[in-house]
Amino acid sequence: MIRVRGAREHNLRNVDVDIPREALVVFSGVSGSGKSSLAFGTVFAEAQRRFLDSVAPYARRLFDQIGVPDVDTIDGLPPAVALRQQRGTPSVRSSVGSVTTISNLLRLLYSRAGHYPARQPRLHAEDFSPNTPQGACSRCHGLGTVYDVTEEFMVPDASLTIRERAVAAWPTAWQGQNLRDILVTLGHSIDTPWRELPKRTRQWILYTDDQPTVPVFAGFSSDEVLAARKRKLEPSYMGTFIGARKYVLKTFATTQSALMKKRVSQFLTGVRCPLCKGRRLKKAALSVTFAGKDIGSLSQLSFKALVEVLEQTARPSAGHGERASAENRIVAERIVADILVRVVTLQSLGLGYLTLERSTTTLSAGELQRLRLATQIRSNLFGVLYVLDEPTAGLHPADNQALFAALDDLKAAGNSVCVVEHDLEMMERADWLIDVGPDGGTGGGRILYSGPPEGLQHIAASRTAPYLFGHGAAPARRRREPTRWLELRDVTRNTLRRLTVRIPLGALTMVTGISGSGKSSLVSQALVDVVAEHLGHVAPDVQSDVPDEPSMRTPSRGRIAAGGDGVRRLVTVDQRPIGRTPRSNLATYTGLFDHVRHLFAGTRAARAKRYTAGRFSFNMKAGRCATCEGEGSVHVELIFLSTVYAPCPTCHGTRYNPATLLVTWNGKSIAEVLALTVAEAVQFFEHEANIMRTLLLLQAIGLDYLRLGQPATELSGGEAQRIKLASELQRSARRDTLYVLDEPTTGLHPYDADRLLTQLQRLVDQGNTVVVVEHDMRVVATSDWVIDMGPGAGDAGGQIVASGPPESLRLRADSRTAPYLMQWLDNAATSAVPRTAQLRHDAR
Repeated sequence: MIRVRGAREHNLRNVDVDIPREALVVFSGVSGSGKSSLAFGTVFAEAQRRFLDSVAPYARRLFDQIGVPDVDTIDGLPPAVALRQQRGTPSVRSSVGSVTTISNLLRLLYSRAGHYPARQPRLHAEDFSPNTPQGACSRCHGLGTVYDVTEEFMVPDASLTIRERAVAAWPTAWQGQNLRDILVTLGHSIDTPWRELPKRTRQWILYTDDQPTVPVFAGFSSDEVLAARKRKLEPSYMGTFIGARKYVLKTFATTQSALMKKRVSQFLTGVRCPLCKGRRLKKAALSVTFAGKDIGSLSQLSFKALVEVLEQTARPSAGHGERASAENRIVAERIVADILVRVVTLQSLGLGYLTLERSTTTLSAGELQRLRLATQIRSNLFGVLYVLDEPTAGLHPADNQALFAALDDLKAAGNSVCVVEHDLEMMERADWLIDVGPDGGTGGGRILYSGPPEGLQHIAASRTAPYLFGHGAAPARRRREPTRWLELRDVTRNTLRRLTVRIPLGALTMVTGISGSGKSSLVSQALVDVVAEHLGHVAPDVQSDVPDEPSMRTPSRGRIAAGGDGVRRLVTVDQRPIGRTPRSNLATYTGLFDHVRHLFAGTRAARAKRYTAGRFSFNMKAGRCATCEGEGSVHVELIFLSTVYAPCPTCHGTRYNPATLLVTWNGKSIAEVLALTVAEAVQFFEHEANIMRTLLLLQAIGLDYLRLGQPATELSGGEAQRIKLASELQRSARRDTLYVLDEPTTGLHPYDADRLLTQLQRLVDQGNTVVVVEHDMRVVATSDWVIDMGPGAGDAGGQIVASGPPESLRLRADSRTAPYLMQWLDNAATSAVPRTAQLRHDAR
């Protein structure tokens, strides 16, 4: 056993617990109950601390250290490896091949056993890397993409005139007016619709490198400018013209303003590099082939296709070219065999549709975690404690089976596996279950049960037990009969090819399918793009998580054939962060903090000192702590050790100066209010209607455990998504809105998922349409309509396998979703949870 005594990390209440080794242990409980605080914040953090004590100080700075956990003692602790859902620092240069290290083997293969053109010297492995100076393409610098500005992005509405700001890429305010006045001086019409201007004129305005300096007569018409120049009147000033494309590229490259960079980046788009054709390497590296393909082309194959190409080479009898020496054949066979073993492991985890060149910034958190898991399986370590964070997140039930087999392999090899999980099937498979709760935040932090899973059914306080052993079906309701439809035709995006799809309006639609089947391509990308274009605005950038990188938008193709008048507004609720710094938090994002600050400004003490609402913002100089400037913490540089964030020695983490903290409302300072959880704030602000509206919505969707001042950097993707949903729900009710959500139940306990589902049903009841990408069959069973994608992943997917009420999938033998969904539908009548053994049997 791993014996934990006196754990007090975060909301843990001095807990004692014994965790068996060489077993699959699942930590369960509602969101915020303390599961991660125990598994990651206590057990793994202590294992890491002990390991780093043996590492030289100068090397410790290379590790992302968690810190010293608040615990009395932990005995029997083996070395630990954590597999989190966190991405780390996003980078377009991080790829599937680099994460799995398969790309390293591939470079060695081409260097040592590749077929070289005549008289070309042998290249080193580094020459085949797009991330080294000697290997990277000189045009795109190893990215495979060059950034350019197209007329489509610079002029989104060609019906507008230049005066009406048709050239959206130009600066706003005075700078934009200056450029328009310069065009008047140059004799161009700014009152003619853009599409009616001569093509030569349009091209010059957008793409010219010329920068003529001409007299500007502010506010004059073309005729007035002509007359003024004939009379040699004094101009308002001399203005210099700059083409729209040149302005965008120059501003993006030189501006120091993050806001300005973000604005101009929306006009940039990535196009395939014309020199390397997207293969990212120099000509010399691309001239070397293996199995008839250069390394760039081979990296663009899916794992399934890669195996087919390399399998012949793995056999000792296979030929490797006429000039291949015996040495080269041996090298090729051994390296290829190693690559194939790794690729087969990835395929077994349901990732056969991925390619080596796929950027990790485009992967879901679940896909990224499975890539790391595959690497650990291949490591063949013994006696290690693996701590995983919801490995089933983003997985279809059919893909779960491969994950379970992988975890069984780790355990069989003599390792211990601890999993923080909400998936009921994972709980049933566990050797040991530790249920934490009963609620989130201050209402949790206790060990309700620790033992074999079947023993949990006797724990009355457990939120998990009813779903695992009793009434597991989601809230039942009468299914809506669709009467209106939104029809999209010729939808093309990624693996989708000229697809026709009908989505019921005024209904709750769930889009299902195995990982990589095309769900997100259809819903989060194509549907959003097509509807956004119909409504006349630009769809949100789906890859804005990479700092300082312009948009990589590839606009979807397709059109609305019918039902467009049934959508008057589009709302996408994704899992991107609500902010990138601790200054953005739950209270500021939802707007709740504005009302709180006005309450403080209205107190007698604040009025006496003439404090305005701005005084109570930690972003304003007047009220914030001068030492930490409102951050609440200071950075401590330890030279050879990693940077430590310590509470500010002046304000002790409150963020405010003493004068501001002297002002109280109902006995609490502004800092104490920010430290309240949502549940505590509901009681504290019970008579403040404006604040209560937001608080009750946050509570209704299962976020009552979060603190009002919880920094955005501490929130998971699922929490960020639910905060966005709460912000949207507090708006005045509006009909004919299309809400698009991508896996909103990720990271949610079934108890919390039911609360979220109630809110989604409420949106539909108000006359709106909700489309959700979802893997939880409990939730899918409550929908009005199901669109099942597949039948396979990658190139084997991208088709609509079935479309109709959930029950209609029973008739589709080619649906991978049907067996799992039918189990929930069949058991809903008896309020019983499908038993996993029967579920797996039926799926087979």
